[in-house]
Amino acid sequence: MAENTISAIVPDIYEALDVVSRELTGLIPSVTLNASAQRAGINQNIVVDVEPGGNVSDITPAMTIPEPTGQTSGSTIIQITKSRAAEFGFIGDDQKKLNTGPGYMGTRANKIAQAIRSLVNEVEIDLAGLQSTFSRAYGTPGTTPFGTANDYTDASNVMKILKDNGSPISDNQLVINTSAGANFIGKQSAVNAAGTDSMLRQGVLLDLAGMPLRESAQIQTAAAGTGTNYTSSAAGFAVGSTTIALITGSGTVLAGDVITFAGDPNKYVVTTGVAAPGNIVIAAPGLRQALPASAKAVSIAAASARNMAFNRSALVLAARSPARPEEGDMAEDVIVITDPRSGLSMEFAMYKGYRKVRYEVGLAWGVKNIKPEHTALLLG
Repeated sequence: MAENTISAIVPDIYEALDVVSRELTGLIPSVTLNASAQRAGINQNIVVDVEPGGNVSDITPAMTIPEPTGQTSGSTIIQITKSRAAEFGFIGDDQKKLNTGPGYMGTRANKIAQAIRSLVNEVEIDLAGLQSTFSRAYGTPGTTPFGTANDYTDASNVMKILKDNGSPISDNQLVINTSAGANFIGKQSAVNAAGTDSMLRQGVLLDLAGMPLRESAQIQTAAAGTGTNYTSSAAGFAVGSTTIALITGSGTVLAGDVITFAGDPNKYVVTTGVAAPGNIVIAAPGLRQALPASAKAVSIAAASARNMAFNRSALVLAARSPARPEEGDMAEDVIVITDPRSGLSMEFAMYKGYRKVRYEVGLAWGVKNIKPEHTALLLG
């Protein structure tokens, strides 16, 4: 273990008054926390049932009961992919020196707070990264949402995507970056008319267009692919198609790019890109408007902030304490602590060594967008 460098705070007596910085974490309280993760090991599949649409047929009176139409059930996989610990340690002499300065207990508490902060930010970053799996997008790249006073159409239009895709009406969420948040707080008078307890409800600014509105410091600003002069092939593609053949053109179409086809106002999110003419895949539910049997120009949206609207059930966070052997390990003390800001429960462990002590805050987790149809981007 590397020794702590504490010379800067030892010579004088200090009050332990450091307030640990905390970034906004609007995504973690907005998604589904999957309890099945408690039984799963790292990279072990948690299978989620995904059923196709219902069979609809004409009713024909008869003296025999018609055979039901067969269906093929689908599934998607969630995995815990990370097991991480934020750790620190002390030797006895460090503790003595600290007790003539800011105090060992206060310093240790601040280190614990920083450990929690680091893990929470990693989880929030992973959830923000799911933006590249969302269905469609609304907004103008480079134009921060809510820039016009008392205009809530940015929220209502991204909510329209969710409604058109069949998302449930209840429990939809909108998580924005701090730039959009600044516009919203500064220019929308409804903020001041909202209930006074809104900030106590996990940082909700306002329920807007049927969606609690939160901020996150980890909302991504995604770069755009370099593709130019691409067109769809002349094969024609029906409504609902997700695999689209691109011809001519050059450069990259990246996973996460937002694209449009000439004559179709919808903005689609690419889940599988290309670096040369070939097949791209767009997120479910696919094309909202059929592409005719003629080449249609493809446009790639410029780099933009990816504010995220989604139904809570669409984004899943599988999280648990890091696994220990059934026989236990060398941890002297283990407790579970819950971060009040994010709601995540983490394991706090202490290991005693030879005149040293190690502390760690641990968490294992994985994230997944299990229902792209119930997700949409608000560009900025």
